[in-house]
Amino acid sequence: MKTYKIFVDCANCANKMEEAVKKTDGIADANVNFMALKMNVEFEEGVDEKKVMKQALKNARKVDDDIEIDF
Repeated sequence: MKTYKIFVDCANCANKMEEAVKKTDGIADANVNFMALKMNVEFEEGVDEKKVMKQALKNARKVDDDIEIDF
């Protein structure tokens, strides 16, 4: 599991972000902590984590284009 710093404006957006990231191929699970502005991500075995996170960010930006993930 890896932890990433996130930038999101509201708790509702954070929840939507979590759902979008969870649906990304290569991610087994994700949990967003809005108060700490952190996201824990568990990857499926053998994936290119950086590539998966780029896709996760694209998916999250479909929800809110101001979302950032520091990876």
